[in-house]
Parts: sequence; structure tokens; C-alpha cells
Amino acid sequence: MTSKGTALITGASSGIGEALARHFARQNFDLVITARRESNLNALAEELRGTVSVTVVSCDLAERTGVDALLNAVAEIDIDVLVNNAGIAYSGSFSTQEDDKIQNLIDLNIVAVTRLTHHLLPKMINRGMGRIMNVASVASFQPVPSLAAYAASKAYVLSLTESLSEELRGTGVSATALCPGLTKTPLLDEVQGFDVPAGIASTPADVAREGYDALMNREVIRVPGIANQAALAWAKHQPRWLVRGLGGLVARFNPNNR
Repeated sequence: MTSKGTALITGASSGIGEALARHFARQNFDLVITARRESNLNALAEELRGTVSVTVVSCDLAERTGVDALLNAVAEIDIDVLVNNAGIAYSGSFSTQEDDKIQNLIDLNIVAVTRLTHHLLPKMINRGMGRIMNVASVASFQPVPSLAAYAASKAYVLSLTESLSEELRGTGVSATALCPGLTKTPLLDEVQGFDVPAGIASTPADVAREGYDALMNREVIRVPGIANQAALAWAKHQPRWLVRGLGGLVARFNPNNR
């Protein structure tokens, strides 16, 4: 079967990124997968190479040299789909978080997304075709006390994506923001301070499927899950002081903030 093109997926060693890589492979896309954990990437590549071509690039996108290494690795490859999935979150009071952690979050969640998109987008425009998926979060839509920097970084990702979607009209290139809620990933395990009730968190596979469908339909925003959609619809019609206050109340009961 003829390949549908090549998808570059960041943060593909686990969680949503790994699920996206599997889903794109099932849809017959060749892959460039990248993350820090090379052993995980190699294991995934070995599994998927029976049906599609898989290129592994191990690098840390929170470092400028890591972004440079990835761009150099794909310089001769036509990237048809860019999936900016790699991200990190730190929970707790913003005032007590370490400077290097805040900078690491900004460099990965904002700087790397911006640089990769800015570098690969002109090539897509020149070819008159391409798709970009930026993985944001339901946290993009409102302040999240105890996850202040993370929510702010994802608000940037959402705003960037929406702006690009308008700039790209008529070019053949689209931009989609995937905004999942709680998802059973290693990232959730790192930041949660209490057990998530059964049935609340989505699976990476479900999020990946919805993200792929939204991307192919050239949707600008996709929020996976009816519960997440309902919560955002409710919050949209409430005063911001109430949304902030409820978020602060939840944060004060989070053991990670004590």
C-alpha cells in the first residue's frame, strides 16, 4: 500500500505521543519519532517497521541543540504532518518552583513548538499541502492554580494554533489544536496529587484517535471526551472569578501543594 506521507511526532516514547505514532502507522503514514528515551523509541520502531518506514531521532527538545539536531535529521525529508506533542508539567505553588524547572517547561512546551513549526511550515506552504497538530490541553482555556506555568504554556499553544489556522487559509496547510483533559499517561502520574476516579481519565489511544480524525478533517480545535466538552461549555458561561476560585479550591486540597 502506498504511504500517505511522513508524520513527525515529538514525545513519541510514551503516552499520547506513542499512541499517535501507532495510529498514524495504522493509517499507513511513514514516521519520524523523537523523544529523549531512545530505548523506548527503538522498541516502538521495531514494532511498527513491518508496515511503515520509521526514523528514530533521540534528542531533548527542551535544549536548543536538541531542536537543531531534529531539524538537521529531517532536512532531506518532506514532512507532511507535524505533531507537536512533547510537553511537561510541574505541579505546586509557582512561587516555590525551581527556576530551572520553569525554564525547562517554557523551552519544551513553547519554544520547541514554535521553532519546529516556524521551520517546517514554509516548506509545507511551498508544496501547497500539510497539516500541523499541536497538543494543547483543556488547561488552555482557563487558569489552573497549582499548574500555573503549564496552563499558561498550553494557552500559548492554543492561541498560536488558532492564529495560524487563519493565516493559512487558502494555502493547503491546516493547523489543529488537540486539547485533551485528564489522560492516563506518565505525565498525569507525575503531577496528580490524588487518585483520579475511574472513568474520568481518557486513554491515550482514544485521544490519539480523536486527534487524528480532527487533523484529517482540518478542524481547528478538538476537545476529546463528552465530559471535557461539557465542563468547558459550563466554564465558558461563568464569570472568570468563579472559575479561578474553584480551581484554587481544588488546588488547596492537592497534597502536592502542602
